Amino acid sequence: MQVEENKIVILSYQLRENGPDGELLEEMSVHYPFKFFFGAGQLLPAFEEQLEGLKEGDPFEFTLSPEHAYGDTDPDGIIPLPRTLFQEEELNGPIERGQYITLHDEEGYEHPGVILSINEEQIVVDFNHAMAGKTLNFKGVVLKVRNATVEELIRKSYIEEDGINYLDWEN
Repeated sequence: MQVEENKIVILSYQLRENGPDGELLEEMSVHYPFKFFFGAGQLLPAFEEQLEGLKEGDPFEFTLSPEHAYGDTDPDGIIPLPRTLFQEEELNGPIERGQYITLHDEEGYEHPGVILSINEEQIVVDFNHAMAGKTLNFKGVVLKVRNATVEELIRKSYIEEDGINYLDWEN
């Protein structure tokens, strides 16, 4: 069976920055593979394009430029905020440079970011995607391809064999 729309795809891969010898950013092993519904529009289009047509057991390796991945770093996404907006109790401890945080706006939407700098008056937070500005190299193998179940087709997402849909946890 080949990777195509409305199939469940299971991969193992290594994601590295700037090519096959770059820094390891993420690894999905055969013991903890990446499982997803192909063609639901939830993944990078260029990522899916590279996988389309592959079969179980096929290896793959491809590189996505920032333009085809998460875009360039947007300077407008780096925002100085008044330190008074931050309560250490809400962040589960002291505020530190490099710390990942999630802030909520007035409508309740979440905005994940990373703290770039801290001073007495303000905290500078980068709200760009963590992979923005990076060239991404994927190298792996297609472990399994199967037809989606009726429930997966309805939800357009992978559902574990025990019936748990992990996308439900986000809500």
